[in-house]
Amino acid sequence: MESYKHILLAADFSEHGEAVANRAKDLSEKYQAKLSIVHVMDNLLITDAAYGSTIPFDLDLTAELMAAAKKRLANLADKLNIAEDCRWMETGSPKLEIIRVAEENKVDLIIVGSHGRHGFALLLGSTANGVLHHALCDVLAVRLRDDN
Repeated sequence: MESYKHILLAADFSEHGEAVANRAKDLSEKYQAKLSIVHVMDNLLITDAAYGSTIPFDLDLTAELMAAAKKRLANLADKLNIAEDCRWMETGSPKLEIIRVAEENKVDLIIVGSHGRHGFALLLGSTANGVLHHALCDVLAVRLRDDN
């Protein structure tokens, strides 16, 4: 098996995100691989039956959330010594955007966190599951422990 050359950390800023980030950093050092990071902010939509369709959140709120996410991404990337040209902040479907960024940048390992949920969460799918089943490269799903 060849060693990895480009690892992509899919950061979600969850409470357990640091463990996932540390795993990505460790593997990038072990394989002497380039480490990149992506965070995807879901499109923020609200539905109101009175309008008969889905309308976007107030643009000021979206801009504020995006600015806060960019700041968190920069802070985490700085901690991990990730170069600015290896940081991506995207909006849309997390699984689709993570896969797109990975393919466009010739990533050979994507690292995501996974809660290993069951029941409704399993039926609805998760970002980790979507990435795992649709990525063209290897995917490492780091098990996150829920404190319940």
